[in-house]
Amino acid sequence: MSIEIQDNALHSHLELRWLYIDFNSYFASVEQQLDSRLRGRPVAVVPVMTDATSAIAASYEAKTFGIKTGTPIYEAKQLCPDIICVLAQHERYVDFHHRILEEVDKHIPVSAVCSIDEVACKLMNNETSHKRITEIAHAIKQGLAKNVGEYVKCSIGVAPNRYLAKIATDLKKPDGFTILTSDDLPQRLFSLSLRDLPGIGRNMEKRLYKAGIYDMRTLLSRSPRHMRKAWGSVWGERIHYLLRGIDLPDEDTTRSSIGHSHVMAPELRDPAKARYVARRLTLKAASRLRRMGYYASGFHLSVRSENGLRYESFERCYRAQDSMTFLHLLDTAWKNIMREAGRARIRKASVVLSGLVPPSVQQPELFNPVSEEEIQRRRKAEKISVALDKINHRFGRDSVLVGMLPSQGKTFSGTKIAFTRIPDMEEFLE
Repeated sequence: MSIEIQDNALHSHLELRWLYIDFNSYFASVEQQLDSRLRGRPVAVVPVMTDATSAIAASYEAKTFGIKTGTPIYEAKQLCPDIICVLAQHERYVDFHHRILEEVDKHIPVSAVCSIDEVACKLMNNETSHKRITEIAHAIKQGLAKNVGEYVKCSIGVAPNRYLAKIATDLKKPDGFTILTSDDLPQRLFSLSLRDLPGIGRNMEKRLYKAGIYDMRTLLSRSPRHMRKAWGSVWGERIHYLLRGIDLPDEDTTRSSIGHSHVMAPELRDPAKARYVARRLTLKAASRLRRMGYYASGFHLSVRSENGLRYESFERCYRAQDSMTFLHLLDTAWKNIMREAGRARIRKASVVLSGLVPPSVQQPELFNPVSEEEIQRRRKAEKISVALDKINHRFGRDSVLVGMLPSQGKTFSGTKIAFTRIPDMEEFLE
């Protein structure tokens, strides 16, 4: 697969086509909006109230002390003795997310929701002038302050493509507004580090170093062929054109798995209690699978011990959607892992359902046919599972469960947000 670009597209003036909105220190900003006592104070949002955990968000006041996402709380307290730790309220963050989308949509249609705190908007032909773009950006900021909250601030970037517009939001934070035109390229990018580019993490940075690419000037001097080789995929070639302002079409993506993970509080790290957490994650993933209308044929369990070792088990099954089948697979996977891990304390558990297919494209099992008796059992189990879903949606999460939860169950059974995936509100009832 290659990317073909007309030569004249690289030399013509490229119109501004994308407006990108990045909400600054989103979780912490929502907390400051909700609680006036947190405003102007260094805040760290945490998954559990223990010094052994890490910050999942930090306010700008905390960032001035060097505290950021991923900073261990014991270290944050050393950097800033006055740091205020706040337990994450994921349902509130999703609520604010939808309020934000509603407000932005009043001023310009939202083309893509990129994460819980980032959205992208495609500019129409009559919206590409600097004057009109500035009017839209200011109207969005004013509307957010009035109708969402004055402490939920954002940085807005505008550029010829979505990738550069996202980069533009980072050029001025917090509460910034930056227009990046084709005339600014590539000079405006020279001051960035490689890690400033979306999609370049620690491992990719090391890979680029091995390819002799240490800075943006070198990166921007490389040909599409060299970029593809450096990345080891077509994405390197795409980066070459995106950094020059070319508005490439998005790549098609297909959902292939559904999963949930949880970092245990210290009191849940004993294997016996950690197993209940894994059961709860399995039930939650299965409920979400049903709500989305998929069947799965693979179950993957991964646990990480307190000493950093990782243990995994993968189990296959005839396409399933009911909770009982996946709980049975969990029992098998857990026994496999415990044989290897022994009595190691469990720090994190992850459950993934894979091989997703909708009912309309299911194929019969050719090499391991399933008996009619088993199919009937599955159908009965599906009906029971759906009935439990309805009860929990009506009366509240965990009103009815298969099995039991430890006494701390309510602390881990709620939905958590990954920045790249926004939960549906229904997930908070699963």
